[in-house]
Amino acid sequence: MSLKQWREEFERTNSRKDGRILIFHGVEGYDVYNCSIPFEYQGDQYMYGRVEKRGEWARSVTMLFQCVRPDEWRRVDSMIYQIEDPNVAVIHGQLVLNGTFAVYRGGQMDGFHALFYRGTDINDMHYFSTGPDNMKDIRLVELADHRIGVFSRPRNDEILQRYGSESQIGFTTIDHLDELTDEAISGAVYIPGLFSEGEWGGCNQAYLLDSGYIGVIGHKSYQSDPNGEEFSQSYINTAFVFDPVHHKVLEERILATSASYPAFSAKVPRLKDCCFTSGIVMREDGKADLYSGLGDTAEGRIVIDYPFEGYGRMESLSTRVPLR
Repeated sequence: MSLKQWREEFERTNSRKDGRILIFHGVEGYDVYNCSIPFEYQGDQYMYGRVEKRGEWARSVTMLFQCVRPDEWRRVDSMIYQIEDPNVAVIHGQLVLNGTFAVYRGGQMDGFHALFYRGTDINDMHYFSTGPDNMKDIRLVELADHRIGVFSRPRNDEILQRYGSESQIGFTTIDHLDELTDEAISGAVYIPGLFSEGEWGGCNQAYLLDSGYIGVIGHKSYQSDPNGEEFSQSYINTAFVFDPVHHKVLEERILATSASYPAFSAKVPRLKDCCFTSGIVMREDGKADLYSGLGDTAEGRIVIDYPFEGYGRMESLSTRVPLR
């Protein structure tokens, strides 16, 4: 079954979820989207958000926001990062912030790479590594034995010719953040069976489960009617359970599509079906809040069932930055 068919079957049996479009204060005149998951620091909830004017491209910055009431966030006076699509992980007692830096040469965009920052003070994060050229969606997770799991996402013509899909997801482990190098990331071994012809995607947030498996919240994508008037890039919120010992996917599912969220405006028409996943945060009722960027203009939240049921529970410190 193609991703498009799988998506159509999902939408036939799943109605719109209980959801909200997040409100961001302190950045009037700008859109905030493709955010990190919320995380706890010194008793308060924060998230990083990609901030950009509606009519501009690749001129984003990442800012820090604090939750002031449910689904409302206010910009705080903190470091501003020249990166897009921020994401976070707690590794060895430090917050790690990662995002995409767009490279310009001669006034033209000439590629991109991931930048990594770390620290225990969200107002004083330190840059420490750069990912391989033209690779987005690199994600980290601390494992039960305190090694660091690294998910890669190469996307290039060589991948397309070899696999028929535009990208793959790889996985490897390192012992320390200082080992997060080009070579380590590029050497991640591909995870088989995730993408069919014409598809691409990546890992957006990874969670250690108490079973030792890794729960991955990601996205899968395809082009709708690429030769017609209704051309769009469809991005879908997905999840899979990964067995790092046997290097295989145990289960994969769709979590949400654009139809699952409240109505939103797209930056351009081809992004009207774009849901770029942020990740999940567990709720007291046992369900999960799923966060996602929408149309490159907004950030949405919906309530979903726990996506890794039967494979273990998420470790409780997944979104809490330890105090030092």
